[in-house]
Amino acid sequence: MKRFRSATMSCLMSASVLAISASGAAAADAGQKNHSGSELHLNLYSEPMSLDPAIGEDSISFALLRATFDGLTRTGEDGKLHPSAAEKIDVSDDGKTYTFHLRSAKWSNGDPVTAHDFEYAWKRVIDPKIGAGYAYQFYVILNAEKANRQEAKLDDVGIKAIDDRTLRVTLEKPAPYFLELTALPVYYPVNKKVAEASQGWSWEANTHVGNGPFKVESWDHKKSIVLAKNQAYWDKAAVKLDKLSFSMVEDEATELSMYKNGELDWAGGPLGSFPADEIPALKKSGELRTQVFAGTYWYKFNTEQAPFQNAKIRKAFAYAVNRQALIDDVLQTAQLPATAIVPPVQSPVKEGYFKDNDVTQAKALLAEGMKELGITQLPPITLTYNTSYAHQAIAQFIQSEWKDNLGVDVKLENKEWKQFLDDLHEGRYQIGRFGWVGDYSDPVNFLELFKDKNGSLNDTHWESPKYKALLEQSATESDPEKRRAILKQAEQILMDEMPVMPIYYYTNSWIQNEKLSGVVIDPLGTIDYKWAHFTN
Repeated sequence: MKRFRSATMSCLMSASVLAISASGAAAADAGQKNHSGSELHLNLYSEPMSLDPAIGEDSISFALLRATFDGLTRTGEDGKLHPSAAEKIDVSDDGKTYTFHLRSAKWSNGDPVTAHDFEYAWKRVIDPKIGAGYAYQFYVILNAEKANRQEAKLDDVGIKAIDDRTLRVTLEKPAPYFLELTALPVYYPVNKKVAEASQGWSWEANTHVGNGPFKVESWDHKKSIVLAKNQAYWDKAAVKLDKLSFSMVEDEATELSMYKNGELDWAGGPLGSFPADEIPALKKSGELRTQVFAGTYWYKFNTEQAPFQNAKIRKAFAYAVNRQALIDDVLQTAQLPATAIVPPVQSPVKEGYFKDNDVTQAKALLAEGMKELGITQLPPITLTYNTSYAHQAIAQFIQSEWKDNLGVDVKLENKEWKQFLDDLHEGRYQIGRFGWVGDYSDPVNFLELFKDKNGSLNDTHWESPKYKALLEQSATESDPEKRRAILKQAEQILMDEMPVMPIYYYTNSWIQNEKLSGVVIDPLGTIDYKWAHFTN
């Protein structure tokens, strides 16, 4: 994930004022029509960013990459990590050397999948010429960070194909979560011959090559994409569906209407959404399915723009919001109020770091912060979000909270996704909507986002030497409890400085064809269709 995780977009229920008539029961009946039993019909809220494992960084790309590629490991139907492209994994006693023994497998074009493909793909991500936003996920590997920063050669990185079926990886230091990383899309292999033959290989159906359960059969950009069962996949016997057929419809009301009309087998998260006005009826009918996962929705403060260079003012804005009311009145899908950055499923603390809706403290902090800046009036303030009914509804609620509780007028500004990201990355914002969904089950995955002021992930431009030192200390601490305590100290600093304002912890909410089974959504909110099937 570069400096954005658009996975966060798909985890919201829309606050659209568009309501659709029809009972929940009727929707359930309609959702079970018009499928052959071997083709799953789904919707994507937008075009995937890329089906190149080195480039794709959004939730839609992740889902399609997971369908069309296979990593050394993969989360199974049981929610546990299992060897996948790797048949056997050996780990040295010091926890720093991993030897992956690959099973006999083929690419969708019939080429053999080799350890050289993994070495090529991983070093390709690390190569600064690619500009891969997820390169940091390889920093646990020996010399990977140095190579990415052009302080070492790619040949010096601890990734080596010993032969066609053996990959040896040497880490900088023991990393208890390393095998979880090998299941991420950015760790997928790439067919070197294909990638070097065409720079745009990953962008068209007739040139895309993967090693996963499905392959790209057709791709009508911004309209639809169809994945077909990959007959060359090593575990094809586990794949029951012949096709995954994705439409690309941005409007939430239309998506729900398509489901009710039997055009879709699934509506809602994690790759789509539907109108919040429909949620009460869907709950009442028993159709709505909800799952909490490791993600936090937040607002970023640009700490280099007035008045948010002052920590007390940042905290005042964070404290002056009734998160539970936002959840009850706007979101309505069992989210949890966030008073920490790390979500509960990974958090080193049971409670948060501040009180939700602490208006008295917020007013006091605002007055103190303005005094420290020597101002009696705040400059104009703008909250920016990418175009979405959900983000708009959240922004309007929080705008009202800031007006009522702090007497502050905040202008709302929505922008299309690309412009929104560009402005965030270039620092052309004051407060910006964002969030993060965990890549692996460790608190450091959230905390490291704010480690370096000029890091590729930190649009707040905030930095704390003590915070950075604690994160570095946690990387060498082998005792789990001591490490947990170190990370708690780091998060306390982050919440004391408040460069980012947590709002709520994510849930995925959706409705689906009652005959559909085997779709796996793991604790990180990642969806996998490998085992999906229809029951009679």
